[in-house]
Amino acid sequence: MRQTRSVEIGTGLFVLLGMSSLFFLTTQTTGGDDFKAESVYTVEARFENIGSLRTRAPVTISGVTIGRVTEVSFDPVSLEAVVHFVVDSKYDQIPDDTDASILTSGILGSQYIGLQAGGSDMYLEDGSEILFTQSAIVLENLIGKFLVNAGSGDKESD
Repeated sequence: MRQTRSVEIGTGLFVLLGMSSLFFLTTQTTGGDDFKAESVYTVEARFENIGSLRTRAPVTISGVTIGRVTEVSFDPVSLEAVVHFVVDSKYDQIPDDTDASILTSGILGSQYIGLQAGGSDMYLEDGSEILFTQSAIVLENLIGKFLVNAGSGDKESD
């Protein structure tokens, strides 16, 4: 009887240690804000489809995080999603003909905004709007198109 009780206590401590480890890892890997800037400027971009883009999503250029999405809204007049994001002021020489795309981290990862620099001599500043945008690629739409095309493939008539 004594040995059973010590096994139960040991198992309980092991489970408690495992759960506390998972809690620690969860708090250390999620919700971290690696974007810190003392001074920022706001930029706007309009997209036909933003997929699952959310506030606090990163804004990157050449793979480097330079900003964060601050607001996602819908314009009922143009029927487009309007995305506002902030960019660190130290990146003040981004050409104003830069294009913005909504990209996905991995196959099923979170979405973010990727910027690709243009060649203009004028630069983005507070209140600028990025005119060249590419909407998110929605995986469900791609699968649907593939299935429709596969179903309507070459069929021989009898």
